[in-house]
Order: sequence, then structure tokens, then C-alpha cells
Amino acid sequence: MTYFVYILKCVDNTLYTGITTDLKRRLYEHNNLDKGAKYTKLRRPVELVYSEESEDRSSASKREYVIKKLTRKEKLELINV
Repeated sequence: MTYFVYILKCVDNTLYTGITTDLKRRLYEHNNLDKGAKYTKLRRPVELVYSEESEDRSSASKREYVIKKLTRKEKLELINV
């Protein structure tokens, strides 16, 4: 199964990083349902600004951890590559 690590830009211009197997569904959940993260529920609408594929959940989780540790400036550089 393919996993995706993604970054969302929230309405307040903050960034949120997560993982999923279905980007379209997860973006819908973040914007419309209570299944979205508590963080994004308060900052709707959100926009997908970055994603990358991972071959399994373990590697996706490790990459998510690395991205979450980046500074905002570093995340913006990653998004704009």
C-alpha cells in the first residue's frame, strides 16, 4: 500500500503535516468532517501544498517526523522545490 506524507496550509497561514493512504479523502476530511485533525478543524479551509509518496507506513511516519521537526522556513523551502 502506498502512503503519502503531506503538508496543508491552513486559513491562518500555518502549516500542518500528516500521513494518509488517500490524499483526496484526507483533504476532504480535514475540510469537512470531524475526522480531520483537531488542529485543522479550527483553521479551515485548508489547502494541500505538498505531498510525497512513501512505500509503507513506517517510512511515511519517519518522514513525517523529520518534516515536523523542520523550521517553518525549511518547510516552505521544501514546498517550493
